[in-house]
Amino acid sequence: MTSMRYRLARMTGRDPGEQHRASTPLELLFDLAFVVAFGQAADQLAHAIAFGHTASGIVAFVFAIFGTCWAWINFSWFASAYDTDDWFYRVTTLVQLTGVVIFALGIPAFFASLEEGGAVDNSVLLAGYIIMRVALIVQWIRAATQDPDRRRTALGYAFYVGIAQLGWVLVSLLHLTPVPFFTVTAGIFVLEFIGPMLAERKTTSGTPWNAHHIAERYGLLAIIAFGEGIFGTVAAVTVLVDEQGWTPEAVLVVVAGVGLTFGLWWTYFTIPSGDVLAKYRNRQYLWGYGHIPIYGAIAAMGGGLHVAAYVVEGHAEVGVTGAILAVAIPVFVFSLALFTLYTFLVRAFDPFHIGLFAGTVLVLVVAVWLAAAGASIGLCLVILTLSPAVVVVGYETVGYRHREAALTKLLSD
Repeated sequence: MTSMRYRLARMTGRDPGEQHRASTPLELLFDLAFVVAFGQAADQLAHAIAFGHTASGIVAFVFAIFGTCWAWINFSWFASAYDTDDWFYRVTTLVQLTGVVIFALGIPAFFASLEEGGAVDNSVLLAGYIIMRVALIVQWIRAATQDPDRRRTALGYAFYVGIAQLGWVLVSLLHLTPVPFFTVTAGIFVLEFIGPMLAERKTTSGTPWNAHHIAERYGLLAIIAFGEGIFGTVAAVTVLVDEQGWTPEAVLVVVAGVGLTFGLWWTYFTIPSGDVLAKYRNRQYLWGYGHIPIYGAIAAMGGGLHVAAYVVEGHAEVGVTGAILAVAIPVFVFSLALFTLYTFLVRAFDPFHIGLFAGTVLVLVVAVWLAAAGASIGLCLVILTLSPAVVVVGYETVGYRHREAALTKLLSD
């Protein structure tokens, strides 16, 4: 019988080749906190676009998404390598989870301060972020103490994360206006990004993360983000039903919102991440970082559907064209990021993908053109749904053969 006590265990690292490694209940609980963060960022973006603060809204959204994704990425890679699931590990994860919630609570004030143009109100947002990162530093120090073979790497992580947090503390105390704020934070984000590379640059094997486990973790966060698309659909349809009842327009929005979310989900899971990372572990950085625009685009798409709800209510300063652009642009970014990520991962350029991408863009352009010509929101959203359908149909009829051939060649080299 397996013991149900979570006594301290030595943190020596998991087996990177462990078979059938799956996400733990604790990891899934941690992911749920990011539903709130994605939702807050998407809601605030929708409000900013609908009421004429598009530029500040986009800037704030990008910053919030980077902070959200970066905190999740760091936790997930550490957990893949060092998850002991003892009481100390659970408590430090609880601290990080609390930090996520505080970070999410600070997002509205951050957006509002950028709209007003005064000092950036980042106190709550950065407090949550720093709480998450300090707990991670504690975990890295524990790994350095108990895993002597990787002590230098673990201490490197703790050092670079710690230096970055000192920078964030300084930023939170200075009450900077937008230009100096983003100038300083750009430098800190660079340190955050290169820290893992610097920490592992002189080690032979790196931290013992599991390729298939980390691929599953990223896929699960994508599903979390896709939930924002469903929520945006519900928000838009609720407004339609309240205003007009169950009209054909409301039905079209339901079909479009669910279909668009489902289509993007289908295309995301065509990437053979786990198999490739298992053999080529040095592709971890660009693959891992390359997901940030994908997650951001998914959340922004949900925000775009919220904009459609504002337009239907008649409270928005943008019209139908603005609402469709608010959905079409994130779908474009998602598609571009996904094709780029696939090309980098398999290290093979496939001309067939150019055709699929061009078809996707063409559908997006047609939807925006119809909106500008006076078509309804429901019809335009249904047209947008066909954009991921181009990739799905192309993959299921021809593309899967290209994928199999590229993967066979890659894994046999």
